[in-house]
Amino acid sequence: MRAAYDFGADAVYAGQPRYSLRARNNEFRLEQIGQGIAEAHARGRKFFVTSNLLPHNDKVRTYLRDIEPVIALRPDALIMADPGLIMMVRERMERDWPEVPIHLSVQANTVNWAAVKFWQKVGVARIILSRELSLDEIEAIRNECPDIELEVFVHGALCIAYSGRCLLSGYFNRRDPNQGTCTNACRWDYKTHGATDETDSGEVQALRLEGDFDFAQAQAEAESAFAACGGSPRHPLADRVYLLEEKERPGQFMPVMEDEHGTYILNSKDLRAVEHVERLARIGVDSLKIEGRTKSRYYVARTAQIYRRAIDDAVAGRPFDPALLLELEGLSNRGYTAGFLERRPSQDYQNYASGSSEARRSQFVGEVRSVRESDGWAEVETKNRFAVGDTLEVIHPGGNRRVTVGEMTSLDGVPVQVAQGSPVRVWLPLGAPAEGALLARLL
Repeated sequence: MRAAYDFGADAVYAGQPRYSLRARNNEFRLEQIGQGIAEAHARGRKFFVTSNLLPHNDKVRTYLRDIEPVIALRPDALIMADPGLIMMVRERMERDWPEVPIHLSVQANTVNWAAVKFWQKVGVARIILSRELSLDEIEAIRNECPDIELEVFVHGALCIAYSGRCLLSGYFNRRDPNQGTCTNACRWDYKTHGATDETDSGEVQALRLEGDFDFAQAQAEAESAFAACGGSPRHPLADRVYLLEEKERPGQFMPVMEDEHGTYILNSKDLRAVEHVERLARIGVDSLKIEGRTKSRYYVARTAQIYRRAIDDAVAGRPFDPALLLELEGLSNRGYTAGFLERRPSQDYQNYASGSSEARRSQFVGEVRSVRESDGWAEVETKNRFAVGDTLEVIHPGGNRRVTVGEMTSLDGVPVQVAQGSPVRVWLPLGAPAEGALLARLL
């Protein structure tokens, strides 16, 4: 939260574990929510409480009891999705609770201007639009609904389901995604198997394999099977990767086979819309939202800083800076897509190669814990390995810069050549300003 504010965010959103889709790795209990709201207001920033699950009866029964002390803390808004909970909260606010604005969660799947007008009549102050909208559709909604706040997701993980309404996790291990306990089954490694529909029931069934499947062996057998008769050389076209194109979907290509790593056919790339910030600002969108569930302080700082710069450039009339795209490549990601904001071939949305996030340009290596007054050297707590001679980017709210590590010592002053990964601490000269900075090694 503090990193988001330090690097340019106007607001953060944090969910109560029981009533949001942020049940895992969530330290925002009532006491921390109160502390967060107080710090946000002291800094002139906003703090939204996410209360956006689609509850079963048991949680409806306890909801008003548990949300009352949160509302007493005066958050800047509640982010909600369920019509019943919105009705209950609005009724209590009209009678005896403080008035707290309600923002409609992306979980409500608002995709048209008529739905926006409906929620406006109910008393909702801001609509967080569905991720399944194009820029043109967003503009049309703004034109039809000029007097309500609109918010759009611009960065972060995308769900394979319709704005998060997924059943995979609940199907596999009874962890309901819509209760905040999703296991990200869409990121798993899936295998392909032979199958037959020649069964009594007509259902497709997997063909039983004899023994364990060995990909390398199967690949070798397949290659030999495609060799020409008489031991002549294998045709070069047989080594190419092939894609399928369905007749009624020209331009949409699908890989024919998995490789030895499996296939991640359900794994969406991450959303990145920094190049569309100028258009969104011109449309009149009130707020841009970054998804940061279980991300690091480094990730929060970099994304907040980069989108802040994009917003400031758009407002000032400056052209888009392509360097922002390169900086986002330095963050762990599953590949980037603009999602539904613009029309693209379908393979742009999916990352078939890997289910995990990877950094392609830089790596987070440390945080500055203190600065020595005598010589200005910085005490750095390492997160990943770096060495003398490496080029580091010093990421600071006052501006970023690059430095080459010329020397480095341990805490007791012994010269060192390599700072190993966490939790080592070292001293090195970074120049000013350095207090509270984050460090990334350029790859």
